[in-house]
Amino acid sequence: MELQKIFGANVRHHRRAVGWTLEQLAGEVGVSRETIGKIERGISAPLFETVEKIATTLGVSPQVLLGAKSFPSGTRGETLRNINGILANMNDKQLVRTQKMLEALKGG
Repeated sequence: MELQKIFGANVRHHRRAVGWTLEQLAGEVGVSRETIGKIERGISAPLFETVEKIATTLGVSPQVLLGAKSFPSGTRGETLRNINGILANMNDKQLVRTQKMLEALKGG
């Protein structure tokens, strides 16, 4: 289940980065909007063929979407995975505000 959530969050990040809607990605991949929505929410596990189609469509490797080597192990990795999930659900305006807040917390 954890892999589904990581995959879904990464799909959402990359889809939004290219400025596509759920419908646009679904059309390019050849699945329904509902399927992409379920994948992004981490409640549906796509077939390997679909993973490859999504990755190719978004211009990344399947390993990137699956979160390979994305986070360290332990508490730090778990915290980063949780933050990643929260960020994946934010719109662009919220992301910009969050970035500014993080920079202020970091001190620069």
